[in-house]
Amino acid sequence: MAGIIPFVDLVAQYKSIAGEVDRAFHEVTASAQYILGARVERFEEEFAAFVGVDHAVGVGSGLDALRLGLLALEVGRGDEVILPANTYIATALAVSEVGADVVLVDCDPETYNIDPAAVASALRSRTRALLPVHFTGQAAEMRPLLELAASNSVEVVEDAAQAHGALYEGRPCGSLGKVACFSFYPGKNLGAYGDGGMVTTSDPVVVERTRRLRNYGERAKYDHVVKGVNSRLDGLQAAFLSVKLPHLASWNEARLRHADMYTVELEGVGDLGLQKRSPSSTHVYHLFVVETAERDALRDSLAERGIQTGIHYPIPIHLQEAYSDLRLGPGAFPHAERLAHETLSLPMYPELTEEQIRRVTDAIREFFASGRPR
Repeated sequence: MAGIIPFVDLVAQYKSIAGEVDRAFHEVTASAQYILGARVERFEEEFAAFVGVDHAVGVGSGLDALRLGLLALEVGRGDEVILPANTYIATALAVSEVGADVVLVDCDPETYNIDPAAVASALRSRTRALLPVHFTGQAAEMRPLLELAASNSVEVVEDAAQAHGALYEGRPCGSLGKVACFSFYPGKNLGAYGDGGMVTTSDPVVVERTRRLRNYGERAKYDHVVKGVNSRLDGLQAAFLSVKLPHLASWNEARLRHADMYTVELEGVGDLGLQKRSPSSTHVYHLFVVETAERDALRDSLAERGIQTGIHYPIPIHLQEAYSDLRLGPGAFPHAERLAHETLSLPMYPELTEEQIRRVTDAIREFFASGRPR
């Protein structure tokens, strides 16, 4: 059997920039600025400029970015936050951790992003924020969401954990809401070599609150004005991310080329469906997702051929035991539930080769041609 095709190959990416990464490591260790410091400030400035906002605040993870972003907007007990049912549980956990109530809505069945019509129906007097997720690397339909937010006096917080570099109507994801939140988990389009996250905003009040909250609520050393937490992007991760950021555009372009090749090669194959590209958004393909009623059998077949895949996400939030308090059973969000049962994420990373893509698509075609039972 030919070699394994990994779902994500972080080693290949490191090898392509090893010299730059190693120099950054030695610069930080020589300075001994491991917590916050100059390298964090530098990356915050670089990332804010990249996103097109005035401020960026480095924090410990994507979940913390969401949590601290909501806290900086003073979202809390008694408030409701609307978010999609088909997202990673961190989006909901952030809402729960600040004491607000999670209100789930279904997604668009073709783009997989939050359905603005469903959001409009879910708005209530206690709604304090909308939390759209730019799912798989393309922007949610933000114009109607921003209009809903403005007309109902609620905030918009973007979950941009999968959308580093994506544009909505020419504007970067991360610059569309009052606050946006990014993850730098290693497998992201812009990933660290550990955990990390970022809050972006152009609001001076929000940025000041976020900076205090991430660092024990400090206004100055030993002067604590709010009950904060310890969630700080460290100097090493900031330095590594500074190295990677100039490469992100070319890496995203490579992902798009791979997606185009997948799309051409898989056209008309079996009952396989593909995520629809939104005309209002670019797509940076954090994930390349296909859908089929034979998802599990297809995944097993690909695994037998040494092809790794992923499922995002097999259990929707409302069916997770952790959110049994929502009292929402099967059928509550049919589109999200269908995607949970039928979608499969194929290998996707910048260093993927055409030969590897052909191996994947040939294996998929052969699976459907074999007439395997459903």
